[in-house]
Amino acid sequence: MSFVITTPLYYVNDKPHLGSIYTTLICDAIARYKRLSGEDVIFITGVDEHGLKIQRTASNKGVDPQTHCDDISNVFIKNWNDWDITYNKFVRTTSKIHESIVGEFYNRVKKSDDIYMGVQKGWYCVGCEEFKDNPENSPTHKCPIHQKDLEWKNEENLFFRLSKYQSQIEDLINDPSFIQPKERRNEIINFVSKGLKDFSISRTNLSWGIKVPEIENHTFYVWFDALLGYVSAISKQMNNVSLEESINNGWPADIHLIGKDILRFHAVYWPAMLLSAGMKLPKKVYGHGFLTREGQKMGKSLGNVLDPNILLSKYGKEAVRWYLLKDISLGSDGDFQNKRFVDIINNDLANTIGNLLNRTSSMSRKWFDNKVPNNVELNNDNTLEQYSIETVKNYKKHFNLYELDLAANIILKHAINTNLYLNQKQPWILIKEENNMNLVSNIIYNVLESTRIIGLLLLPLLPDLSSKIDLQLGSLYNKEKSWNEQLKWGKLKSMSILPKPYPIIDKLEYE
Repeated sequence: MSFVITTPLYYVNDKPHLGSIYTTLICDAIARYKRLSGEDVIFITGVDEHGLKIQRTASNKGVDPQTHCDDISNVFIKNWNDWDITYNKFVRTTSKIHESIVGEFYNRVKKSDDIYMGVQKGWYCVGCEEFKDNPENSPTHKCPIHQKDLEWKNEENLFFRLSKYQSQIEDLINDPSFIQPKERRNEIINFVSKGLKDFSISRTNLSWGIKVPEIENHTFYVWFDALLGYVSAISKQMNNVSLEESINNGWPADIHLIGKDILRFHAVYWPAMLLSAGMKLPKKVYGHGFLTREGQKMGKSLGNVLDPNILLSKYGKEAVRWYLLKDISLGSDGDFQNKRFVDIINNDLANTIGNLLNRTSSMSRKWFDNKVPNNVELNNDNTLEQYSIETVKNYKKHFNLYELDLAANIILKHAINTNLYLNQKQPWILIKEENNMNLVSNIIYNVLESTRIIGLLLLPLLPDLSSKIDLQLGSLYNKEKSWNEQLKWGKLKSMSILPKPYPIIDKLEYE
């Protein structure tokens, strides 16, 4: 069995922004954790390359749509590589494989008698690629999200019988495990309770998109096309691609992680489409919150957009990962505050974790001939061992619930308590008396072993920092062996050589 996790398929109207980096980092951390836990992970990301918005963006740039898509898609791939995103599949909706899957899926839905021709009238947002409800309530006819004028559409479209699946969707969304967090689930329950309406799945006179088979001038609506990227990505074939092959190789997804603004498409429209095609439904849809900056919504007009490439080059990926994953509760909105960012990185990573490793390693090298001391068994001191066992247990519990911020804070709490243990035991005083050598050996071993476990727990969240901790403890981690087994107490090798310590992360400066 595979564990399938997906980011949204990002729209290629522009390069990645901090919000898309945030979503992808969350998925990356979960994918890393699941792999370490022994699961066969399929981590899917990619880009949505069709639709009116892309066609117009390319036209404004003076290039054809495919050239624009190629350029921006390559920017996404470069960004994901720069951020060390461990995706397994990068789907592009302009690929022939994807087009083939969309056609096959359409035929399945058509056989279920869930597609008919109709007329779509209404105010349309090109940015959202959707019709807006109750436009008469907005005298200016502006999109509340993009704050741009809506466009009036009156055209022949193919429609999907969403209303047919009212009761099945109600049953699905009332399952508390399907939509998370509960605030998002309540929003969808409220939306569905008003009655589901059939929605159009094609557009006319739109050249940039997948053509509807056997119907002239009709192109698949971008959402009917893009959502199937989650399925086409799973295909292992380059030729003789089939929908059944993708299904057999991993579908359904275990979790779709998305921004809350596209929750309706993933939690209502997508499941209904899958039901119509006779396919299994994703197990969970998780709608995370938005990011603001210093309490304000980010926007080009405000001049406060955070360029993730600048953050990466200035602070490094580990600092940004820690802040976004540890300081923001998944599902809630998050605010990027520069002072808080600097304080958290310096306090958590440089001072609490980094200094713990540095000073303990230095003491061990000084007192025990540049080596890890013997693990002397003293009956009255298993404090850190017991605490480590509890830490690992709680960390896994939170990670399995996708509570990444709580998992990160569990690690930090363990580091704080290990520091407290060291300060209370005061080995620098005990070492002055010869008959305390076994006691000092035990204390230093316990702290180093506790730090080894901290490093292992950081592996899904901060892989580079975790590797630096491991390197300073003598390169103990073996990726060929069970991570869970290596999290058990007592794996640090007594009398092994300790490399000379160095700061594992630089302190950040205030601007």
